[in-house]
Amino acid sequence: MRLGLPRWSGTLAVKAAVFITVMCCALAALLGILVHVSVTNQTVGQARDRALSRLEDATAAFEAGDPLMPGARLDPPELPQSLRDLALAGERGTMVADHHGRPMMWAAGPADDERVLGVGIDYSQQSRTIEGLDRAIIWSSVLAIGATVLVGVFAVTRVTRRLHATARVARRISGGDLDARVDDPRTQDPSRPQDEVAAVAAALDTMASSLQSKLLAEQRFTADVAHELRTPLTGLHAAAELLPSGRPTELVRDRVAALRTLTEDLLEISRLDTGRERLELDSEPLAALAERVVRGSSEGVTEVVVVRDLVVETDRRRLERVLGNLVANAHKHGRGPVTLTVDGAVVTVRDHGDGYPGYLLAHGPQRFRTEGGAKGHGLGLTIALGQAEVLGARLTFSNAVEGGAVATLVLR
Repeated sequence: MRLGLPRWSGTLAVKAAVFITVMCCALAALLGILVHVSVTNQTVGQARDRALSRLEDATAAFEAGDPLMPGARLDPPELPQSLRDLALAGERGTMVADHHGRPMMWAAGPADDERVLGVGIDYSQQSRTIEGLDRAIIWSSVLAIGATVLVGVFAVTRVTRRLHATARVARRISGGDLDARVDDPRTQDPSRPQDEVAAVAAALDTMASSLQSKLLAEQRFTADVAHELRTPLTGLHAAAELLPSGRPTELVRDRVAALRTLTEDLLEISRLDTGRERLELDSEPLAALAERVVRGSSEGVTEVVVVRDLVVETDRRRLERVLGNLVANAHKHGRGPVTLTVDGAVVTVRDHGDGYPGYLLAHGPQRFRTEGGAKGHGLGLTIALGQAEVLGARLTFSNAVEGGAVATLVLR
């Protein structure tokens, strides 16, 4: 099982990183705008006050007939037109405008009825200060966003890694590994704070332990019942053989044989449930084994089609059990013709009946469950699936498009 880093596409880590980035950008933009507006207003206000102060001094000198101070002139041609119109209207005002490529803070007011008095102050230093502040805000925002995203992604990744570990354990449990546990460190140390991920991990471990206990109890019960039935059935079978010939005797013997078959099936299932079955490997031509299974079947006529034969190393008894159960199930619950096809390491058994029921296709064979009043206990396919797992083979069930059930065994 691969335990690498989780996939990033569409994961919680990506969503959290995007959310953190968007929120950091919005916060940085808001703070940057507030700082920019505040500093700009302060800088512009100071420059405006200086320009108006000089304009007042220049106005006083003009009215007294004294020479104008440097930077103050009557009707300066570079004075912005809107500010000139304001001054001609009898008002004083200020404005920042470019003068030969350099920003200037202009202040203007009326000198007399037809002329205006303008004062220009170099605004380059203040403009550079504001530009430098804007660059500092941008770079500091980028660094802050980057650091926040990295820290946030690191923190979220730790959480998502724990969630992925919990999901892997859940998949192992669903696959039959009831010994799998998350064992989150936070659940082992009560002094550590218990977050939501630890709560989910603890709940999953508790569920797995409970499920394992129930399944073990069920397995023990099945094995105990089968063992307890075996002894009286042996005596019952011997007694039935002593009965005189006749139709009632045949019925008794038939039912005793059915009970013995059911008991042996339950014992086999209990052995499979323990997971301790061991293989006895041997080389065997697959076509010959399939033909032997068909010859030994008493259910009906089965056609064997060999597309490509293959010598396989397998447990012959278990493979015969799998194929025999598949053929028997096809005859009992399907309709002829029944075909067993060997194509290399792939063996298919097909009938032409109504096909497998929906529950079986969705969830696999289930013990003691059949549909439509069909005869049997639902153990044949369960045993076939269990023995296939012991062999390391893959057994799947499907329905043919033109009708009929198809069981496919892929040997490895």
